[in-house]
Amino acid sequence: MEVVDDLDQLLAIFPPHLRERLERLENLPSLIEVVVDLGRQPEARFPGRVVFVSEEAVTRDDLDYIVARVGMFTSDNRAGIERTLHRISALRNRHGEVVGLTCRVGRAVYGTVEAVRDVVESGKSILLLGPPGVGKTTLLREAARVLADEVGKRVVIVDTSNEIAGDGDIPHPGIGRARRMQVPSPEKQHAVMIEAVENHMPEVVVIDEIGTQAEALAARTIAERGVQLIATAHGTSLENLIANPTLSDLVGGIQAVTLGDEEARRRGTQKTVLERKAPPTFDVLIEIHDRDRLAVHRDVAQVVDAYLRGIPVEPELRVRMPDGSVRVEKAPASPVSIESRESRRERPVRIFPYAVSRERLERAIRDLGVPAVVWPHARSADVVVTLRQLAKKRPKKLRELVSDKTEVYAIAGNSQAKITAFLEQIFDLPAPGPDPEKERALREAEEAIATVIARREPVTLSPQSARIRRLQHELVEAYGLRSQSTGTEPFRRVTVWPA
Repeated sequence: MEVVDDLDQLLAIFPPHLRERLERLENLPSLIEVVVDLGRQPEARFPGRVVFVSEEAVTRDDLDYIVARVGMFTSDNRAGIERTLHRISALRNRHGEVVGLTCRVGRAVYGTVEAVRDVVESGKSILLLGPPGVGKTTLLREAARVLADEVGKRVVIVDTSNEIAGDGDIPHPGIGRARRMQVPSPEKQHAVMIEAVENHMPEVVVIDEIGTQAEALAARTIAERGVQLIATAHGTSLENLIANPTLSDLVGGIQAVTLGDEEARRRGTQKTVLERKAPPTFDVLIEIHDRDRLAVHRDVAQVVDAYLRGIPVEPELRVRMPDGSVRVEKAPASPVSIESRESRRERPVRIFPYAVSRERLERAIRDLGVPAVVWPHARSADVVVTLRQLAKKRPKKLRELVSDKTEVYAIAGNSQAKITAFLEQIFDLPAPGPDPEKERALREAEEAIATVIARREPVTLSPQSARIRRLQHELVEAYGLRSQSTGTEPFRRVTVWPA
């Protein structure tokens, strides 16, 4: 990969006494940013270490010197240097005066797109997820250049903070022949997104950080007009995005659906289930784990549907090797499964738990002494066990996600008793009689959990005994939500809260 950092232009904005000390620092090409705060020693930050540039504290004259040599600060307190990718961010006091600056090095890295070039050139809309500093914007910039210069498409970049194409009226050469639309202020990004499509007839629109409901709606509008979208969003994984009520629409959104009694019996689920609300805005989702490791979900609709059914889908992993080559680790193929439960007894039954407590499952296996092990991969498991509320009986789609001979069990709750009953069922062990009161209480808790996940609002359950409230708390905890008992006996009850 080729890296262009224009570091000399960043160093030129500092007062001479600071610039000279910065130029003498070791390993200067790996510099991340320089921090200058009023009354403190200036800092140069490198990966894993911080170096004090000078023993003298930063003065107002130092700050004024730097501010005079960068572009105009926008409403988000960001500025840049003409035709570079460097970003200067300001800290201000209550009177609006600059009292600190973060001067971040911007680098154009050529070759980062090679790991996912086939996906970028497929014409499908792509959403990039990853933590800050992992290289999302760098990949966006390179994707824009490749599509504009090498594929010959009409590419428009909506550049809210000038991070993709740099500061000034002339964009950085790192975007190639792609065109750049600047955004006056972050809150107007969604309007500029629509303007880009209506005024400039792009084939591809590139956007950094979709973060509001208005921007998510604008993205859907663009995608529905047949334009390829390549964008980033907050979050590190698909699960984060589904749980985010503002951005879940990017992957189709989720809704709680109440089924009729007959349909619920046919599916083998509770009456309230979670389903995808609409087609996803983006066809492909790429999780950027680090600069050299990416996970590609090629069919967002299929992955979201599987997630809501409680069946995990393993992404395609792409790893950039030290020599620049890319290793593709495809999801493991389903092995040949055993033919019957009797033959399975010859070795331990491999059970994959999804949304079911691994610790409680292991405890139940030990207590019952059954020949079973908790297995880490769904596709090579003999049995997949999940919560009834997450499961749907759609055999055709299930065969696409797991081995066609893998048995999928849906249990009513995540308590120790429910998990034990599940093991008693698959190993034909005698089970205790039913507890209707407990069944009703856990069913009510499951329906409340679905409502809280879908609407992000608290739900209060019916009064229960301490024993059953404890089971309800365990079930809520298994879904990553919060719960609290309120009231006085015998009217004490559980309230389920969003995470």
